Amino acid sequence: MPTIVETLAGWVNSRQWEDLPQASQLQLKIRTLDALGCAIGALGSMPVDSIYRMIQKFGGNEYTCTLIGSAGRRAAPDRATLHNGALIRYLDFNDSFLSKGETCHPSDNVAPVLSCSEYADSTGREYLLSLGIAYEVQCRLSEIAPVRSKGFDHVTQGAYSVAAGASSALRLDASRTANAIGISGTALNALRVTRTGRLSNWKGLAYPFMASSSVTCTFLASEGITGPLEVFEGNKGFMDAIAGKFEIDWSQEKLELVQKTILKKYNAEIHSQSAIDCILKLRAKGLKPEEVDSIEVRIFDVAYNIIGGGEEGGKKSIRTKEEADHSLPYILSAALIDGTVGPSQYFPERINSPDVQALLRKIDVRPDSEFSTQFPDQVPCEIFVKTKDGHSLAEKTMDYEGFTTRPMSWTTATEKFRSLSAGRIDKSLQDQILESAENLEKIKIRELTELLGSFGV
Repeated sequence: MPTIVETLAGWVNSRQWEDLPQASQLQLKIRTLDALGCAIGALGSMPVDSIYRMIQKFGGNEYTCTLIGSAGRRAAPDRATLHNGALIRYLDFNDSFLSKGETCHPSDNVAPVLSCSEYADSTGREYLLSLGIAYEVQCRLSEIAPVRSKGFDHVTQGAYSVAAGASSALRLDASRTANAIGISGTALNALRVTRTGRLSNWKGLAYPFMASSSVTCTFLASEGITGPLEVFEGNKGFMDAIAGKFEIDWSQEKLELVQKTILKKYNAEIHSQSAIDCILKLRAKGLKPEEVDSIEVRIFDVAYNIIGGGEEGGKKSIRTKEEADHSLPYILSAALIDGTVGPSQYFPERINSPDVQALLRKIDVRPDSEFSTQFPDQVPCEIFVKTKDGHSLAEKTMDYEGFTTRPMSWTTATEKFRSLSAGRIDKSLQDQILESAENLEKIKIRELTELLGSFGV
């Protein structure tokens, strides 16, 4: 009998362009565009600049893969994955997939699949199919085999999705694909401490690092290195050591899960999006920050535990960007004062300003049992405000634009891309990238990556 990873590899190897539904094709193009906007918007950030300097010390500008926004500099596929993945992830503005026990950011797979596709001189169709495979694997494992409650990070399931997507992009046979997934899944298990307590730069770099390492694992397998084929069900394998027993019939996967992923309207942690909508509705009705005596936020338990001060630590001692974008009190304070939540809300001077620091201490977040049962089909939030003159205000919301109930259109995604890349690339280059993303199935992937490497910030 084949092992689970051999069955998965057989499914990966047998997928064809015709297996990718048209609705999934569109959503993969939108998510690619969204990820690239996030990447361009993150150029110049400290962690990514540090990675870029490290890559340059290693040399290798003659290698095959584009470093986004580096004015023509290139690197090996694993290093390009690390650099580009860090850009995509840094702002914490890319997509998410929600399940009861796990939340992940499946567009983190764009960087490794893009690098491997460029290396293999793939068509846009091959890229989209490989990316769809990565989305399917990560989202299904997140849904069926969550690991957060066991102390592991969602990056752990990504070790399987990146190896699957990279193997597809490199056109590996089923045997080498199985070994790639086996090596990657065995070697790359990330701890949840990445996103608890006092947050560090690693919050945004954990997935890019894993993806880079998974690409290395995949290239090792392509050269004949073998890995544990019982990585899922074996003695002290993924089920035994981490996730517990589960069943997935990979042959029945339809490459549709990208359609259940969601995009961010605001530059903040995904579970905060409906709460931001809620506070902005109150602001539109005339609520002013200086009038606030107290704010009570009722929200589903996952949001409370991750960003509200629950099991993953307090959220009122905010010093850094990483802490700010995972603090619901900070996010809502910035939204009420500034009227939006974008990259500029995470500049050090904004984070440490007295107005936002004072307001966030007036905000208390509580889990609501009814709201918790409605998650993840809805993301309900209700906010109660008491003003200094004794008045009470309330607002409730169940979703937001970009959620599965109100998907983000190509037009809105285009507006987000233009906003994030404004001032970094000119309109002509924006137009060219947009055209390439919209017509990915008709071009070679190098036509897109050449545009991404044609400028420097």
